Amino acid sequence: MKRAYITQLAAALPARRVENPAGRLRKKTGIVARRIAAEGETAGDLAFRAAEKLFAAGVERASIDFLILCTQSPDHFLPPMACILQDRLELPRSCGAFDYDLGCSGYIYGLGIAKGFIESGQARRVLLLTSETYSKYIHPADGATLPLFGDGATATLVEGVAAERPGLSGFVYGTDGSGAGELIVPVGGHRHPFATTPVEETRDKYGNVRTNRNLYMNGSGIMNFALDVVPKALAEILAKTGLSKEDVDYYVFHQANQFMLRYLQQECGLDGLPYWNDVAEVGNTVSSSIPIALCELLKTRSSDTLRNIMLLGFGVGLSWGGCVVDLTHVQ
Repeated sequence: MKRAYITQLAAALPARRVENPAGRLRKKTGIVARRIAAEGETAGDLAFRAAEKLFAAGVERASIDFLILCTQSPDHFLPPMACILQDRLELPRSCGAFDYDLGCSGYIYGLGIAKGFIESGQARRVLLLTSETYSKYIHPADGATLPLFGDGATATLVEGVAAERPGLSGFVYGTDGSGAGELIVPVGGHRHPFATTPVEETRDKYGNVRTNRNLYMNGSGIMNFALDVVPKALAEILAKTGLSKEDVDYYVFHQANQFMLRYLQQECGLDGLPYWNDVAEVGNTVSSSIPIALCELLKTRSSDTLRNIMLLGFGVGLSWGGCVVDLTHVQ
């Protein structure tokens, strides 16, 4: 049986770079600048650009059996963006395609889906795309949330490889829907439609403004959630894979912000171990944050040295997921 491995990775960021104001928030979060989608530039456009990078590198379009797209900022309510991209990318009509709506843990879920398709014999090559333009949800006067989120997309090729050891392993997942309101855009779906829901503007004690049509995030609630679930998920992944903390070549968590990542590093007992924490130029790109980090990691380390990489995503949902990936087959 062939095992699922990541063999290609690419990222696409908007051209527009927006620098955060110097000050306490920038110092605390470590986010110096973010890439922000232009007017009329959509998540579909960014996903297209990321996928085209793989094809430009030599991946054959006709070899793609399945296209999976993770996004919470789709071009349309329907049809699925993945179906539009199948045509736009000139993939074969025999290619299956669907979207799924998940945020910061979404990349892990996508890898799990791809592994299932490949190792059950349903597909040979899966193109996993992530793409987010959260900036379009944020009020321009919300100084607490605006400096955190950037836009971006990634493309990951997952394919079957004849190998003795798994390329994707130790998957853990979790959900706490009771915390759905901690990170939410309240208005715009069928529960509270734009047409029938009055605009309500709020201003907090720091002067940050948002309406019920904008992204709301309870930062302290998300922080407490992450501190609760991430150490437990890490321990579960190690138990499932039989690895020790020192066996892991690199830890790549969801790139929320520098403060949260440092805190999680301490809480998980990872001080002194290889741990990715680099949000300075992109910020929190939601489902794209982990694969963007992997792209940057591969610029600093040869893929043949990255045999056990632990990935952990956590956030909107509330949802979390993690796994170990072997990047030694990335070209």
